[in-house]
Amino acid sequence: MAQVKIYYDETGNTLTVWFDDAQKEYVCEETGDEVVLMKDKTGRVIGFEKLNFSKVQSKRFQVAFETVAA
Repeated sequence: MAQVKIYYDETGNTLTVWFDDAQKEYVCEETGDEVVLMKDKTGRVIGFEKLNFSKVQSKRFQVAFETVAA
């Protein structure tokens, strides 16, 4: 079963979400909305990081994603 891993760094105010193994990270791409996409060698997004994320400001944080059959 696939897992989504979520990490919150209170010191750095970042929220990191992984859809795949973090060891597969090859390149990162900034989107301009304080979001960094982590991609594998094929360019597939395997995670993202939300910068300047604060639990105090974001008591409710919604993330939507869909899966595609391989």
